[in-house]
Amino acid sequence: MADHSLQRILVVEDEPDIRAVAKLALEVVGHFTVKLCSSGPEALKAAPSFTPDLILLDVMMPGMDGPSTLRKLRANPATAKIPVVFLTARVQAGEMPKYLSLGALDVIAKPFDPMTLATTLNTLWGRQQRPLPTDGAVQDQLQTLHQTYLSQLPGKLTAIHDTWRGLGHHGPPDIQTLKSLHLLSHSLAGSSATFGFTELGELGHKLEMIFDKLVHSGQLPSPQQRSQIDGWIKALRQGIEQPAPTKNPSAVVPEAEPGPAAAVPLEKPNRLVFLVEDDALLGKHLTEQIAYFGYQVRRFADLSGFKEAIAATPPAAVIMDIMLPEGSLAGIDSIAELQHHRELPVPVIFLSARGDLTTRLKAFHAGGYAYFTKPVEISDLIDKLDTLTTIQPPEPYRVLMVEDDPLLASHYTLILRQAGIITSIVSSPAQVIQSMIELRPDLVLMDVYMPECSGAELAAVIRQQEAYVGTAIVFLSSETNLNKQLEAMRWGADDFLTKPIQPGHLIASLTTRMQRARSLRSFMVNDSLTGLLNHGRIKERLGTEIARTRRHKNTLAFALIDIDYFKSVNDTYGHLVGDRVIKSLARLLRQRLRQSDIIGRYGGEEFAAILPGTDGHAALKLMDEIRASFAKLSQRSNGHEFAVSFSAGISVCPPCENPDTVTDTADTALYAAKRQGRNRVVLVQ
Repeated sequence: MADHSLQRILVVEDEPDIRAVAKLALEVVGHFTVKLCSSGPEALKAAPSFTPDLILLDVMMPGMDGPSTLRKLRANPATAKIPVVFLTARVQAGEMPKYLSLGALDVIAKPFDPMTLATTLNTLWGRQQRPLPTDGAVQDQLQTLHQTYLSQLPGKLTAIHDTWRGLGHHGPPDIQTLKSLHLLSHSLAGSSATFGFTELGELGHKLEMIFDKLVHSGQLPSPQQRSQIDGWIKALRQGIEQPAPTKNPSAVVPEAEPGPAAAVPLEKPNRLVFLVEDDALLGKHLTEQIAYFGYQVRRFADLSGFKEAIAATPPAAVIMDIMLPEGSLAGIDSIAELQHHRELPVPVIFLSARGDLTTRLKAFHAGGYAYFTKPVEISDLIDKLDTLTTIQPPEPYRVLMVEDDPLLASHYTLILRQAGIITSIVSSPAQVIQSMIELRPDLVLMDVYMPECSGAELAAVIRQQEAYVGTAIVFLSSETNLNKQLEAMRWGADDFLTKPIQPGHLIASLTTRMQRARSLRSFMVNDSLTGLLNHGRIKERLGTEIARTRRHKNTLAFALIDIDYFKSVNDTYGHLVGDRVIKSLARLLRQRLRQSDIIGRYGGEEFAAILPGTDGHAALKLMDEIRASFAKLSQRSNGHEFAVSFSAGISVCPPCENPDTVTDTADTALYAAKRQGRNRVVLVQ
């Protein structure tokens, strides 16, 4: 495909309103040439003559759906290579691989933001114009590194040879020269084996071992040792002049799945929920409660309206009563028929007064994702809805590599990045601490032997800092002495990998450590009940955000939230019910606040929210809306329903200039809200 800018876009969408918005967004905002089609067959006819640079294709359309249309586009040589971006009202993280496996470049969720649609498509277009390296491209880059390393081998040998010749034969031993020889031979042993020169690696390892003994003994080499060293250096020279590399053990990059991959750019997720419930009172109650958590709910009293609606507008999820006017199992039968005709099933939650195994099994086989018996606990229902409808692209793993050999650094970086791991390189231990602050790595990968300090010493320094106690540290070295490996790990490393190493082994080992590191860090920084940041971490983030706000001359709002009369809730209904109340507020805050906002449990029934880029009045309006919704939530205990409210105080930076004044001012505002009668939000500027 020619390297040119994105200009012509074919939009295939059956909904007239969405077609109109897309045309406006792409023509007026993006200045693209746009052609609209309302169906798959129309698109197949228009695409060869219109010759679009990109096709924006709806997934769910009557008749020929998006996936079927894409298959026919790919079967036609005239349209086979046109990039396609799916447009859908429902995108779940678990379904992303299936969408992409159909041949789509990416997926955008409806409703999309008209002001950013053009930018999103330009970003995706740029990504496919400059694709990530394919396996073949990776092999080519590895081969280039291999040849570059081969050209550098004479210089590496010369450094060893000249340093060796500079070591005196008599008098006290020059320990620093012996250390340099050990480091040079260690580097040669690890790098040559990594690039496939096994025999050279073995000779380098022999030199490394003997120089290590001399360093620790503090003695000059004996005549016999000098003879061995001279012989090995001569053999190295012969091997370099006529290298006989084996197959590079690190040259084949596997199709690994290391865990979190690069986040997929998606628009705002679909929040539409269809509720099929013939009980008018229960239906009204569920509709109101679900809506408080940011969902748009459409209720149907029977199946006829539901079937027409889902054919026209696919929801994010369906909540279906089992027993309806059409029959005692009509809900199950309807969903079974619906799922049978869909390529991608819709998430369905069943409701029923029946809890027997037979009915549950029928619901499961019909395609139900969850099953709740009446009366329904709203908090549990929202938990399940969030799980089924919320897109949480996993954050890519991050590795900080300490490696002074540029070729080795490039080699391992290529392997890790191909596996979707963000990799940053520093060449000196002195750069590590600052890089850790900026990158926040999940893992630090380094050699045991480095010029400025040992890997064990650097690991000890990292472990002395509380912020990095949960960061994994892994040594990657040609050191094979088990005692030395264990000694190095004693200072805080989590694993010791030996060069050369297969890419698959490297990726799998690092991924396992990073998974554990993230789990540990989650326990350290997140509140166990709500999953929000704990008291210490929210205070730490407040300091960071205030510094950023002042640096960029922006504004920041900080809210302290306290549940009213919470002791009475615990005393009346018990601590388990109190925990559910706390979780319901945490969930509501997550739903209503932006992804860029930072939420924490400040302690007990108190919460804190950091709102970057928000002034006091906007924060006051937002928090008051959340307060009103929370007061309307139905809390339950043993069949009894009750409501709870909260009070909140808000401070703003500026005028507050540091974390202490921001917190104290918000606390003053909170107590003012309590004194004024509770269930209110007070702003102090």
